[in-house]
Amino acid sequence: MVAVVVAGGWAMPVAAIELQPTSDQIRAALERGRAAAAARQPPDRLYAWFGANDELHPRGFLMTKLVGLTVMSAHFALRSEIPEEAEVEQILREPTLLVSVVVFGDRPNFAVDSYMVMVQRERAIKPIKVRFDGQASRTSVWPNAPAYRAKIVGSFRYDDLDPKATTRLSVFPGGGKEVSFDLDFSKID
Repeated sequence: MVAVVVAGGWAMPVAAIELQPTSDQIRAALERGRAAAAARQPPDRLYAWFGANDELHPRGFLMTKLVGLTVMSAHFALRSEIPEEAEVEQILREPTLLVSVVVFGDRPNFAVDSYMVMVQRERAIKPIKVRFDGQASRTSVWPNAPAYRAKIVGSFRYDDLDPKATTRLSVFPGGGKEVSFDLDFSKID
């Protein structure tokens, strides 16, 4: 499975995660957001998505610095505004890569005590923080399986990651049933 940016239903692979984006990359990310807003694309379609394409299977997204700028720019443009320099700088100073994953279980509290870890070249990378839904929401097929959906969010320090490496992300819901994704960091921004 390869992580790509999904915009307007089109998958668009882009450069590797940029830890120190150039001014040209920053301008391009902000312009992508404005263009998406002009095309009336929802900002959540601009994340670097991975996993299944449907609502009943595990999937997630990465929030990198450039993706964050694109999403922020789209939000602002939808209100006919432009982000201030301080708002752009805040995203560029962010020390962590945010990883959000939706998983499924058979009871409302299945995601309590969930965890996630990345592996790059046999090296385990632990998040500095993990949040999870204490109460999962019902899916559209409830009471049939998968009955409940929960979000698990991890923050990984950029300093701990190889931004160009192939990565295995494993998510461990508190109720069991590990979910893993193979991510190619060289194909996202």
